[in-house]
Amino acid sequence: MKDVLRQYGTLMSFFALLALFSILRGSVFFTLRNLINITQQISILMMVAIGATYILAIAEFDLSLSSLVSFVGVVAAGMMASGVHPLLATVTALGFSMLFGFLNGTLVATLRLPSFVTTLATGTLLGGITFWYSGGTIIFSGIPRSFTVLGQESLKGIPLSSIFMFVLLFLSSYLLLRTTLGQAIYAVGGNEIAAWYSGIRVSRVKIIAFFLAAFHSGLAGIVLTSKLGSAHPTGGGGYLMPSYAAAFLGTTLFREGEANIWGTFVGALIMGVLANGLTILNVPYFLQDIFTGMILVGALILRASRERS
Repeated sequence: MKDVLRQYGTLMSFFALLALFSILRGSVFFTLRNLINITQQISILMMVAIGATYILAIAEFDLSLSSLVSFVGVVAAGMMASGVHPLLATVTALGFSMLFGFLNGTLVATLRLPSFVTTLATGTLLGGITFWYSGGTIIFSGIPRSFTVLGQESLKGIPLSSIFMFVLLFLSSYLLLRTTLGQAIYAVGGNEIAAWYSGIRVSRVKIIAFFLAAFHSGLAGIVLTSKLGSAHPTGGGGYLMPSYAAAFLGTTLFREGEANIWGTFVGALIMGVLANGLTILNVPYFLQDIFTGMILVGALILRASRERS
C-alpha cells in the first residue's frame, strides 16, 4: 500500500478531489461546461508553470516570472493605448520578455550568480519599471477589440486560451522529451558537472531555459491582458507561487523527482479543481490557500518518502 501511495499518490489526490466535489455538488461541478471552464481558469497559470518547469528541470529558480507577466501586459497595453497596432505591441512586449530571460540566464550561467537571489533582484527591478511605465495605474483604455479575442472568445465552445495552453503544452512536451535540447536540459539539472564532462555546453543550456521561461511568462501576460481587457502593474503577482507549486507537484509524477510538463499540468489541474470546487461550495477564499498549502506539504512528504525508498 505504501508503494502504491508513493507511486500514484498525486494522481489519487486528483481523482479524490474530482470525486469529492462531484458528490457534494455534482450537478454544478461535474459538467462538461465546468470542466472546460477549469481548463480556462488554469490556462494562464499553466503558461507560467511551463516556464517554471524549464527552470526546475535545470535545478534553478526564477522568481521574476510573475513580474514578467505584469510587465509584458502593461507594455503591450500601454503601446496599444498610444495607437500602436496590437500585433506590433504584442511582438515588442514579448521581445522585451525574451531579452529579460536572456539577461537572467546570462547572470546565472555566465557570472555564476545564485539564481534565487539574482532573479529576486531582477524581478524587483522589473516591478519598479512596470510601475514607472504605467504610472501605478491600470491601463484599460485604447485596447482594441481584436486584442481581446484570444482571452475572451471560444472556438466551438472551447476557450481560445485553453486551446493555446494545450498547444504550448504539446510543444514543450515535445521539446523536453524528443529533442537533444530537452535531453541536455535534464542532463544539466541532474548533474551539471557530469553534463559538462559529457560535452554539453551548460551555460548555453541554462540561458536557453531562462529564455524559454521568460517567453512563456510573457505569453501569460499577453493572454491575461487580453482576457481582462486591461493591464495592472501587479496583475501577475499571484502566479509565482502557484506556478512553482504546480511544477513541484508534477515532480511526483511520470518522471520521478524531475520536473516534467505533463506532471506540471496535473499539478495545475489539482489546484484548478480545488479552487473551482471550493468556489462552487462558497468556501471562503482564505481556505483555498490553506488547502493548497496542505496539498503541497503532502507532496513534500510523498517526495521525501520516495527519495528515502
